[in-house]
Amino acid sequence: MCAYPRLVDLDAFLAAHRGEWDRLEELIRRTGRGGGLRGSEVDELVELYQRTATHLSVVQSRLPDPAVTAMLSTLLARARSAIGGSSAPAWRDAARFLSVTFPAAAWRLRRWWLGAAVGSLLVATAMAVWIATHPAVQSALLPPDDVRQLATRRFVDYYSEHPAASFAARVWTNNAWVAAGCLSLGVLLGLPTLWILLQNALNVGLAAGFLVSAGKAGVFFGLVLPHGMLELTAVFLAAGAGLELGWTVIDPGRRRRVDALAEEGRAAMSIAVGLVGVLLISGAIEAFVTPSTLPTGARIAIGAVAEGTFLAYVILLGRRATAAGEVGDVKPEDRPDLLPVAG
Repeated sequence: MCAYPRLVDLDAFLAAHRGEWDRLEELIRRTGRGGGLRGSEVDELVELYQRTATHLSVVQSRLPDPAVTAMLSTLLARARSAIGGSSAPAWRDAARFLSVTFPAAAWRLRRWWLGAAVGSLLVATAMAVWIATHPAVQSALLPPDDVRQLATRRFVDYYSEHPAASFAARVWTNNAWVAAGCLSLGVLLGLPTLWILLQNALNVGLAAGFLVSAGKAGVFFGLVLPHGMLELTAVFLAAGAGLELGWTVIDPGRRRRVDALAEEGRAAMSIAVGLVGVLLISGAIEAFVTPSTLPTGARIAIGAVAEGTFLAYVILLGRRATAAGEVGDVKPEDRPDLLPVAG
């Protein structure tokens, strides 16, 4: 039988338990002092922590007062820290992020970014075929001399006209901006994300169409594939996170819209942080491998290994993490306490 009546007077509830909360506050403060707590006081700290957790549950379910909820949530967080000791070293947080948080977020959003990939590749292919098979369209877009220079010199020179280190930094920055735009602007119902994907696909298809029509298909794929596989995967992943964020605005499910956006936003930030490293690798490949004198097959093989390694990482670790209940959010103890909702 429930220990609390169904309707509880908030003032009476606060008066009845204020002493316990004050005592818990005192014990928490004493854990930070040199002397620490005696064994009996540690037991008391744990017991008061458990009681206060019950009090928070009662307040959330029967007396939804935001100020009291925030106060008790903060008190419990401090008590957890006091009971558990100092926080984990930074390297443990980093290891958890790389092995759990990021792959879980990427795997959970796989349908969104695979959809973005398929849609973008279809648009790029259609654009390339249209350009390659319609000379009149080519002439309307570029003069014949410009097309010839693009196919024979300008496309190739783009990858080697700047020092490799400087070019890698420029590529990394540019791709980071594209990914950030796809992700952050997704909250606007996903429309800006779709526009960025469309522009990117059309640009790729345009270049492919001109080079294929000039008989330089090997040059195009030999220069694009080494870095492009991983680079485009990163952009698609960012776009998937942005589209999911936009859909959450439309349909938050059984969560309150503000809670759903907060959860999806934290997962999207996990994607953003993880993609920093992915784009750094693709930028290094574009700067140092793509324009190198290695045979075309070797350059493409390097790109394929990088892409395969990343996909295997997401599939293996992401599937395991999501099976354990992870969604790419921060650790449970770092998440805010949520008020219950009906339905």
